[in-house]
Amino acid sequence: MYKSLAIVSILAASISAAPVQSTHAKRQVAYVQYNGDGSAADGWPTVDQWQSWDQLWSINSPLMAQSCGWNGWGTDNSAQETSDVGSAIQSVAGQNGLDERFVLAIVMQESKGCVRVPTTNNGIANPGLMQSHDGSGTCAGVDPCPTSEIYQMVTDGTAGTPSGDGLVQTVASTGESGAQGMYAGARKYNSGSVDLQDLGQSFGSTASYASDVANRVMGWAG
Repeated sequence: MYKSLAIVSILAASISAAPVQSTHAKRQVAYVQYNGDGSAADGWPTVDQWQSWDQLWSINSPLMAQSCGWNGWGTDNSAQETSDVGSAIQSVAGQNGLDERFVLAIVMQESKGCVRVPTTNNGIANPGLMQSHDGSGTCAGVDPCPTSEIYQMVTDGTAGTPSGDGLVQTVASTGESGAQGMYAGARKYNSGSVDLQDLGQSFGSTASYASDVANRVMGWAG
């Protein structure tokens, strides 16, 4: 989340990549660098080009199951915890009118789905699966992570907190619709600001963030 810009950039850069162990691994795609305003005219994928929820879940859930250990964040997710992450994403996204695939992409971008991801802090605490703006949901150092806390982490990042915006607010604030609005909203979620003509403008945060999210909904899982 953007209120911890330097730390989030470091965290995102430090997240380890590993082979996806999935029967649907063939659905993974190579990374494409997207530039411009997030529109189809600038070459960004439209919603109807995204992989399905089932395909994206089959690619990403094996990563979630091992990401805590890969990154030194504690005990790996249990099968129940990973299942709860998926259920929470689908439920909270639906309640807030967002595409569940978009929320999944942000979860993977921010925490690789590790329920015990540490809280980053650069003046504002950014806890949980979506590194929310001073949210209440976190399982850093907690094992097992309660279902209620997993839902809270996803709610904080999606619907926002009393202290700051979630995806609902950042997407709405762009004035854009469809995939373009979500890519622009992702940019603002990460950096706190967005240049609607250039989603690679990082404002001191992760320059590739919007492009990464676009690749994740297409099946990239690096």
